[in-house]
Amino acid sequence: MKALIDRIKKDGKCFPGGILKVDKFINHQMDPNLMKQIAVELIRRYASTEINKIITIEASGIAPAIMMGFLLDLPVVFAKKKKPATMEGLLSTTVFSFTKKREYNVIISNEYLTPKDKVLFIDDFLANGNAAKGIIDLCRQAGCELVGMGFIIEKAFQHGRDVIEAAGIRCESLSIIESLDNCEIKIRE
Repeated sequence: MKALIDRIKKDGKCFPGGILKVDKFINHQMDPNLMKQIAVELIRRYASTEINKIITIEASGIAPAIMMGFLLDLPVVFAKKKKPATMEGLLSTTVFSFTKKREYNVIISNEYLTPKDKVLFIDDFLANGNAAKGIIDLCRQAGCELVGMGFIIEKAFQHGRDVIEAAGIRCESLSIIESLDNCEIKIRE
């Protein structure tokens, strides 16, 4: 996706340890016009897929997921990292955050993820596939069909795609980072 790749080149910043910072336009300050273009492209890629719900994990996947939900007129559910006192009947799994270097318990109410659902997972980054593993587990617990996973940015050198494809799930990424060696952003074009 050219607009996204151009923006990563312009405003993305690289840090040692394979960290790509895109907080100027994706996951802290957001560019709503770019987010709409991202949603439109993900919708185009999954146009032939039957979906009745979009799922993400808080917090950075919420913006693209809600934009897609708005455009498709579908509900969006996000896995929470903290259990609200009012939540009952929860599904829970553990996810390791590459960026924050810690594990989170992520939860979803079984009221909002059911065996009748055909869900598409949307997130900002695909790195090692840890969030993907967690969502695959939550969907398995719920008995729903996980029809695909869509990402704004994939770090190909961290092999998260392998986790998703090994589970037999379709994976789409709008931009693929080949390398962040020497803090130089190399994007597949």
